[in-house]
Amino acid sequence: MRENLNQWDFVIAVYVIGIAGTLLMVGWAWQSMKRAEKRRDEVKRK
Repeated sequence: MRENLNQWDFVIAVYVIGIAGTLLMVGWAWQSMKRAEKRRDEVKRK
């Protein structure tokens, strides 16, 4: 067990959380866009 805290552990954790969160939001937005385009195309056909 270490006595002192290493700040790089926290920096790396924040980067991992930030990048993962960004990728999740991009994926969610992309899926939402695809659903909206599909609904738009269905309305155009009617």
